[in-house]
Parts: sequence; structure tokens; C-alpha cells
Amino acid sequence: MLLLAEIVFIALFIRAEMHVCRPQGTIDSPLIEQDGDIIIGGIFSLHNNLISISKPTFETIPAALKCKDPYIKEYHVALAMIFAIEEINNSAEILPGVSLGFKIYDACGSTTLGISAAMALMNGQEDTVESDQSCNKSQTVLAIIGMSESPPSIGIATTVGPFHIPVVSHLSMCACLSDRNKFPTFFRTIPSDYHQSRALVQLVKHFGWTWVGAIRSDNEYGNSGMETFIKTAQEEGICIEYSEAIYRTYSHRKFVEIVNIIKQSSSKVIVVFASYIDMEFLVKELLIQNVTGFQWVGSVPWISDRYLGSKERFKILGGATGFVVKNTDIPGLKEFLLSVHSSGAPKEGWFKRLWESVFKCTLTQENDATNNPCTGQENELNNKYSDVSDLSVPINVYKAVYAVAHSLHALIKCNEDQGTFHDKKCTRKKIEPLQVLQYLKKVNFTNRNGERVFFDENGDPVAQYALINWQLNKEGITTFEMIGLYDASLPEGQQIVMNNVSTVWSNNQHKVPKSVCSETCPPGTRKAIVNGKPICCFDCIPCAEGEFSNTTDSSDCLKCPVEFSSNQQRNQCILKKVEFLTFGEIMGILLVIFSLTGACLSIIIVLIFYQYRDTPIVKANNSELSFLLLFSLTLCFLCSLTFIGQPSEWSCMLRHTAFGITFVLSISCVLGKTIVVLMAFRATLPGNNIMKWFGPTQQRLSVLAFTLIQVLICVFWLTISPPFPHKNTQYYKEKIILECDVGSPIAFYAVLGYIGFLSAMCFVLAFLARKLPDKFNEAKFITFSMLIFCAVWITFIPAYISSPGKFTVAVEIFAILASSFGLLFCIFTPKCYIILLKPEKNTKKHLMGKMPSKSL
Repeated sequence: MLLLAEIVFIALFIRAEMHVCRPQGTIDSPLIEQDGDIIIGGIFSLHNNLISISKPTFETIPAALKCKDPYIKEYHVALAMIFAIEEINNSAEILPGVSLGFKIYDACGSTTLGISAAMALMNGQEDTVESDQSCNKSQTVLAIIGMSESPPSIGIATTVGPFHIPVVSHLSMCACLSDRNKFPTFFRTIPSDYHQSRALVQLVKHFGWTWVGAIRSDNEYGNSGMETFIKTAQEEGICIEYSEAIYRTYSHRKFVEIVNIIKQSSSKVIVVFASYIDMEFLVKELLIQNVTGFQWVGSVPWISDRYLGSKERFKILGGATGFVVKNTDIPGLKEFLLSVHSSGAPKEGWFKRLWESVFKCTLTQENDATNNPCTGQENELNNKYSDVSDLSVPINVYKAVYAVAHSLHALIKCNEDQGTFHDKKCTRKKIEPLQVLQYLKKVNFTNRNGERVFFDENGDPVAQYALINWQLNKEGITTFEMIGLYDASLPEGQQIVMNNVSTVWSNNQHKVPKSVCSETCPPGTRKAIVNGKPICCFDCIPCAEGEFSNTTDSSDCLKCPVEFSSNQQRNQCILKKVEFLTFGEIMGILLVIFSLTGACLSIIIVLIFYQYRDTPIVKANNSELSFLLLFSLTLCFLCSLTFIGQPSEWSCMLRHTAFGITFVLSISCVLGKTIVVLMAFRATLPGNNIMKWFGPTQQRLSVLAFTLIQVLICVFWLTISPPFPHKNTQYYKEKIILECDVGSPIAFYAVLGYIGFLSAMCFVLAFLARKLPDKFNEAKFITFSMLIFCAVWITFIPAYISSPGKFTVAVEIFAILASSFGLLFCIFTPKCYIILLKPEKNTKKHLMGKMPSKSL
């Protein structure tokens, strides 16, 4: 119990000895500051790197982080902020009667130092005397300008966001910072990487590069930007051969591995989404291994960096292209930057402290051995400092300061009906960061060079970039020539506008380099994806017959219309050659000759028979049926002509019906003659009076009846489904067969079947009468003619089916002519022979003779 009381007494005594207001840890003082009614904070990377320190022992308080390697580009940025504040303080139009002050911190590109500086600006840390009274917190800054890189900006915005302090960055481009849920107080005067990534994709697409390598900084900025780039590039048909990450803290071995990947790659274009520091480490290794010949496409942070653009590094990066923020002209800014230097600036005030802190020298002349006077040792830095050809980044800071100033101006001049808060009231007693934040969201003004400045709902400006190209001037100095513009507000496909300026590419070439996995497939071919490779790697396959492609890199070949075929190059469709049997070709001429010859012979035989109509041989062979048979054979020969020539609707109907009817008429006549022969010999038997039932009248009626049946079949055929012209595109791919479609196959086969039935019946009857005395009948000749007729039409069927195109019609005509000639020659040649050459046999006595006739 006594021990516990002693412990409590000691604790109370120690607490009583401690001061109420006592700073915890070291105090971070700004690099330079200037007092004013309203303070704006600035956090920049005036140095590139941190001085290495020993690992913490957790036994002593770690030493403060220190910076090294002055970064002139950020020095210009800090001066641009000071220039804008001085311009506002001297202006009677904006914030009249109110002076702006500033506190500028150097974060050395470190997220840790950036957050520490933001905490210092938020807390208003100053040298505080320990006191028993409560601490009075000094004024908090109402807005923070910075930083240049996205990772520190993410840390700063996350830290000050809950306290509603606006952060306006001039160069942080990570698309992640547009997330209003995570970063509600973040604004920027440079477009988001969301737009930059898409702009780079449009640039790569514009120059026809479909096979590229990708390198990024291994941080939020690089990973987020490259992720958007790769996703958008794939949507546009661009393939990524490799995607590698770099970072300044990576080992040398890692950079060697990445350079080896670059050397072994087949792509000639490399898109780099990285900071200038990370890019510097990569370029050093590229110089060591002498890697040249690649076309570099860069993002904003490094593509316009003067240090990377040195003559030595131009060997590697010469001809690089990329987007930067438009370098507009702010009157007086360039003159201000050039007037502030070690020889012309006052040796006191904020410039003295800034120059001495950045360049580690002293502007005052004091007899102190520890001093390092600025006496020309920083000449190289002075040369870099005097280069103000690219002020795109300082101008962004200028716009950021003016955006804050305009929101403060609107807040101070607020009318009762224009209040930002829910009650529409204005508060003038004390300005809080939350009030500035609300007015900053609505800021909209036009700066001195006519550029409109405002923020969208995500705190981003309108995306506009200038496209630059690395070139060497006559003095051998790298210049960043503007060769085009990118405006996200323009329609898709028109967002890149090229200037009429000569462009230099890698290896000092003036021709756009190629970077494709596979060469473009010409018209007449299609792309075939290679298994296991990206879609940009493909083979070019010629289009098949009947297909075409008339564009380059076609993914598919299109089928030609039915009446068209592809040309030899397969890049267009041409009208197919229409094929049909014509009167002008040799085959058509020969068939016409044979057809007319047959018709003429039939007419000649008719004339002969008519001339000798009273002779016994003409009378004995039923002259009436003979004349009718010759007439039908003449029609058979002539109907073959309807099969020649271009098929039409009428010719198709005529050819088949004429063929069917004339052949049935011929076979009916032959059948009638055969029946007459049989009846004649039957009538010679005693008591047989059969001929009275098959006299001339009955013969005519039988021929008429047989023919009428075929006519009815043809009428039925033409009524339900007549033949019609048809373009056959199936048999040949390169040409069209113009033919007559039968329409109704049933009717067509009915016509042929009826002809076949009559032919078979005639053949059977003639065969039965073949042994009768040949002087009194023509049964043997009819038998032989029908044998030829049937043989022709039996062999016609397979020949008709297998014959291609116009040869099908030729086979059909040949069958008509062959069977017609068979009937003509076999039946009428023996009679003509007797009539013309053996008239002595053309007597009734000879015809009735019992002696066997000589063989013909």
C-alpha cells in the first residue's frame, strides 16, 4: 500500500514539473516564407535525392532527412508561385487590400518529407516557448500548392483531406487522384493520366504502331497510368510485347534485366510511363550497353526534362515523342525568372534564403572560414537556370495560385444570396479552409493569356496536350519541337491534330518507324491468329475461291454475291461468266448443221415418196403413215434448235414440250406401221377379217390418241410448274450455267416415261414380227431402228447426269438427233434405195414374190 502511494506521489510530482505547452519532436521550418494576411503553402522538390542515413537504432532520435542534387526545374516552379503571389498582391482587381503570404517547403521528392511538410503547414508550427499556459495554434494555411509527383501528392491529400484543406497540384497526374471519395480536397491544373493514357494510345494508333513495349514507374502514378494505357490499347487493337516496372531504389541487376528485355524484343516502339528520376536510372544503363534504334514515347513527367535531353542522352532518346502541357505565355513570368539570379538579385529576403538553401553557398561576404561563397562554383546550375524555353510546368503553378486567389476573392466579396453553405450565408469573421474548398470547386476565370481555368466535378481541368519531338538544333542542343496537339474535347479519331512541322525519329530518320508483330495483310488475304501469341501476331491467309477482302488487315474474307466470283488477286468480285450453248461456238454450229441436215433429208425423202407415191413400194408401206412419220421426224430435227441459244422463259417451255410431243408423234407413227404389218399378215389367214378393225381411219385415230395423251401431260406440266431459265451456280464456282430448269420433275419424267413406254411397246411388237417375209413388211427395219432408239436414250441418262454445263444440253441434242437419224435411216433408206437405184424391184410382182430377198 505504501509502495503504491509512493508511485502516485512521484508521478504527480513529475507531471507538475512538465510545461503545459511543449513541442513534441523537432519543428519543421519552411525553406522560405513571406508573411501576409492569408498564407498559402507550397511543397516542391527543390532537390532530387535524399542523403543516405544510417539505419535507425531505436535508441536515439533519428537525424533529420537532408537533401542533395538541386533540381532547377522545381526551382522555376517555386519562383512561379512567388511571381503569381507578388502579381496578385500588386493587383487592384483581385483581393484588393489583402496581402498573400507563402511558406515553401522542400520535400526532395520524398513522400515522407511531403507529408511532414503538409503537417507543418496544417499545424502552423513555429518556434514555441515552453509555457504553463495552453498553446495558441498559429494560423493554418488555407491551401497547399504541390507536389510534382503523384505518390507524395497522394500522401499529402490523404493527410489534409479530413481537415478540408485544398491541395492544388501542378504536375500530379495519377488518375487515382480523381476519386472524390478518397481525395475530396484534391485539385490539379494538369490533366489526369486518365486522359494522358488515352492520348498516348491515340498517338501510337495514329502512327500505325501495333506492337510496342511498355515501361512504367513502380508506384501509384506509373501502375495506374500504364494499366489504363494497356486496357485502352488492347481495345484499339494494339498489343503489348512486354510491360516492365522500374524504380529509383531498384538494384542495378534489375535495370540490367530490363535493358536485356528491351534488346531482345522485336517491337521498336517503347512507351514509358515514368518519372524523370526513374527514367534517368534506366537511361544510364541504356548508355552503358549502348542500346539505340528504339522509338521512345514518353509521358509528361520526363518527356520534356532538360537533363534527360542532354547531348549524351540524345544518342539513346533522340527522336522521342510525347505529350506535355501546352506551353502558354504568361506576360512577365519569363522575365521574372531570368531577372532572379545570383548576380542580379538582392542579397537579402526570400531569394537569398532560397538560393543559399538550394545551391549550398552563401551570397553575403563574411570572413568566416565555414562560409561557401557563391562565386561561380554554381555556373553550370546557372546555365540550366537561365533556360526558360519550356515553362509549361511553372505556368501550371501560376494557374494554381490564381485559382486559390479567385476562390478567396469570391469568398471575401460574397453577397448574402450567393453563400456557399446550406443557409446561403457568408462568413467574414474568420476564413476557414472548408470555405475556400467550396469556392474552389466553382472557380471559373480567364487568366492574362486568355486561357480559361476551371475544374470539373473531379477537380480536373480540360485535357489538352502539346505533342513534342526531340530534335537537335544547329548548335547540337536538344530542342523540344511542338509537332501537334491533343484535345480531348474533339470527336473520337480527330483528337490529334498534327502541325506541318518536320519530325525526327529514332536514329535521326525522317520516316515514321514501323513497329508491328506481323506485316499488314494486303487486300485479298485475311488475318489468322497464331496460337499462343497476341492478336497482333498473325499469318496472312489468301481468301478462298469465291471470297474477297478489299481492305488491309481484314479479319475475315467476305463471300461474293451468287452471280459474282473473286478475281485472281481475291481483292474484288467480278461478274461470273455466263455459260450456255450458243449458235456461234463450234459445238453449236455442228449441232445446227446436223439438225438442218436431218430436216433437209426428211423433206427430200418426202419429195421422193411424193414423186413415187403411186409405186408399189410406197403404197405397200402405208404411205399415209410414212408421210406423217417424215413430218414428225422433220419436227424432231428442228426442235433440237430450241435447245441452242440463251434460255428464256418461252424457249424453256417450248424445247421440252416440242421434244416430247414430236417424239411421241414419231413413235406413234412407227407403232402404227408395226401394228399394220402384224395385222396384214394376220389378215392373210383364211376366215380372218381383222384388217377391217385397223384400217386407215383407225390408224389415224391411234396416232392421234397416243399423241393427245402426251399433249395433255405437257399442258398439265405447263400449268402447274413449267420449265424456266435457271442460273446454276453450284456446278462451277467461277462461272454461271444458264440452263432450263424442268420445273416439275414429276411432269418431266412423265413425258420421258411415256416416250419410253411407246418405244418399248413398238420394239416388242417389231421384234415379234421380225421373222415375217421381208419382202412384204418392214418389221426388221423397224426393229433395228427401235433398237438404236432405245440404245441412244438408255445411254443418254448417265451421260446427261454426268455432263457439266452446256455439255448437258449438247448431250440432249445429240440424243434427239441420233435417235431421229436412226429412225430416218433404218426405215426409209432401204425404200429410197429401191426407188432410186433398183427401180426394177419396185413392182407388185417382185413385192409378192416367194423368193427370199437379197440382203441389203
